[in-house]
Amino acid sequence: MGDVQGGAAPDGVDGQVAVVRRFNRSYTQRVGALEDSFLGTGLPLGTARLLFEVGTEPGTTRDLRARLGLDSGYLSRLLRRLESDGLVAVVPDADDRRRRRVDLTPAGRRAWDDLERRSVDRARDLVAPLTPRQRARLAAALTEADLLVRAATVAIERVDPASDPARTAVAAYVAELDERFPGGFDPGPAASAADPDAASLAPPSGAFVVATSDGEPVACGGVRTLSGAAARGADGGVGEVKRMWVHPGWRGAGLGSRLLRHLEGVSRDLGHHEVRLDTNGTLTEAVAMYERAGYRRIARYNDNPYAEHFFAKHLA
Repeated sequence: MGDVQGGAAPDGVDGQVAVVRRFNRSYTQRVGALEDSFLGTGLPLGTARLLFEVGTEPGTTRDLRARLGLDSGYLSRLLRRLESDGLVAVVPDADDRRRRRVDLTPAGRRAWDDLERRSVDRARDLVAPLTPRQRARLAAALTEADLLVRAATVAIERVDPASDPARTAVAAYVAELDERFPGGFDPGPAASAADPDAASLAPPSGAFVVATSDGEPVACGGVRTLSGAAARGADGGVGEVKRMWVHPGWRGAGLGSRLLRHLEGVSRDLGHHEVRLDTNGTLTEAVAMYERAGYRRIARYNDNPYAEHFFAKHLA
């Protein structure tokens, strides 16, 4: 399997992959993931992890599948084990009888408290031999690693712009613009049933995507086809990126650039040879990202009152 010795991180994809594999082997061994009884709880890791998730944020089986990335068959087997041990109760959801809700029983709450205590103790034992400076370095490194791994595994999928995930993401986008723009932001009917942009971001002339992690929207964006005066000056079909947003907690991990590349691909799929976008000068990080991605500045092409900078990129 090959180990990588300590020191500077190796160059090249193969060396970086080897580092990730070595860390996975080392970490899973040291946190007890390989033991039949995780942390001495009597439960294997998968079952213990599900117990922890239910106790942290109860919800429906669909919620748990989304947050943990489990298929329905495996989740059902884990839940049967927890039910047979008297640790969880699976009942019809009061809001929708077609769904099943999972909650801890009193015995399950005691088991959750014990699991939490054991997990804290194991983590404390792991860092105890380190100096305060080493513990700070470890915490910073793991925070960065966690963000990058989650960003790398985010799922970007096309959705109906009127769907709940899209509305949730757009509402966050609108709220951030309202907070950051000096005079606030009035989206008009955005994120409502009367939203005129929603139709333009739906097939066949548009598309909307949402990036999710642990079942929650963390980024979004759409592409629509421009026509008439807005498309003037371009050779061939012209698309426009709209409502591109990345959750503040996810910035700095490259998710914005990945989302932009994905939207460019969507634009190509829609038959566009050029893609355009506009932004406000307050969003300096967005302006910098567009310039790094090869967008060129162009003259105003729309009547968006909040737009101050206009960009275009030819799609090879």
